[in-house]
Amino acid sequence: MAGDSEDRADEQASDARRGQISENLAAVREDIAAAARKASRDPSEVSLIAVTKTYPASDVRVLAELGVLDVGENRDQEAAPKARATAGLGLRWHFIGQLQTNKASSVAEYADFVHSVDRIRLVAALSRSAVRYDKELTCLVQVDLGNAEPMDDNAARGGAFPDQVPELADAIAAAPGLNLGGLMAVAPLGAEPGPAFERLHTLAMRLRTTHPSATMISAGMSGDLGEAVAAGATHVRIGSAILGIRR
Repeated sequence: MAGDSEDRADEQASDARRGQISENLAAVREDIAAAARKASRDPSEVSLIAVTKTYPASDVRVLAELGVLDVGENRDQEAAPKARATAGLGLRWHFIGQLQTNKASSVAEYADFVHSVDRIRLVAALSRSAVRYDKELTCLVQVDLGNAEPMDDNAARGGAFPDQVPELADAIAAAPGLNLGGLMAVAPLGAEPGPAFERLHTLAMRLRTTHPSATMISAGMSGDLGEAVAAGATHVRIGSAILGIRR
């Protein structure tokens, strides 16, 4: 029967995709462990966030089956329906993209972490939304490690200047419904990531003197996870190395 053949073909494709993701995930986990050992760190100190942007909810389900419960997205339009489609899997959703204040309410509904807080107005919007949903939302200050000037709501890339970090951190820590998690950064385009991540680590250690519980350092992607782990990253955000080149 044609229907049976189509079902078998779909099942084979699903099995093949699961095998591909599983193989890639094992390689990434070993890369993280190797980078940690090279830096004289315990691999368990580094958490993997699988970035699933442009990939379907079925891939998120595969990741959950393989033990990956921290999932990252950078666009609310894609993340919100994907979170709804995978409800009940025990996932922790990390919003990692530039966030406009008018999207704060939507993101706060499903996210557990927001890595990209870079201005006071966004702190206030996330706080109001977290209180509305009666939840605690962990927020990280995104640090600009090399762009020319601070970004606004319409910018493609975000990040607060290093000297703005204390004010933002204090605001998050004091805001109802929010917890201060730590710092996040993306390596500057066209620059060596190592020195940038070292600057991030220095800022993170400085932050801990006033906010000891802000221990997260979110840094490193598929192309620079080694440099990030060497510089003390506690969370790495890996997409293409696990799920393949984005379409």
